[in-house]
Amino acid sequence: MIKKIILLILIAGVSKTSLAQYKPVEAASSLKFTIKNLGFSVEGTFSGFDGTINFDPQNPSGSKIDVTINAATVNTDNSLRDEHLKREGYFDIKNNPRIRMESNKITATGKATYQFNGLLTIKGKSQTVTFPFMAEPLGDGYAFKGSFKMKRKDFSLGGTSTVSDEVEVNINLIAKK
Repeated sequence: MIKKIILLILIAGVSKTSLAQYKPVEAASSLKFTIKNLGFSVEGTFSGFDGTINFDPQNPSGSKIDVTINAATVNTDNSLRDEHLKREGYFDIKNNPRIRMESNKITATGKATYQFNGLLTIKGKSQTVTFPFMAEPLGDGYAFKGSFKMKRKDFSLGGTSTVSDEVEVNINLIAKK
């Protein structure tokens, strides 16, 4: 009986360690967003990626993504607008310095394609997000690419401003061991 318990513990330990752990590569990763303001598209980016990605394409259900982005890095190529976005009415970077995306479930949908199910947390408010993404092997890591749409008002971003409620988010995340 003791041998069986020890064997089960060893098997459980091996299965947990089979997931490779990756870290975001800041210089190679990007998060871009697009939103309409008075009918015109406004694009912006965030940088300052951090976190861990435990990913195994052979075992996506055991994979876990937990990544944050520095909210103070918001960049729309307009310094006045960027300073406005950092204030309390939008990202409130003083009290909420990081934006977090954490998976609850990763599922395979095809060859090198997956479904992300998890939580997006902005300004202390979490909302469920689900979106398809690709994971392409890249040397000692992966290139993860995906996009989704979100509602800014779900996170108390911007109140009743003139910008659209819908925001398109595109993620291009390079992660290496």
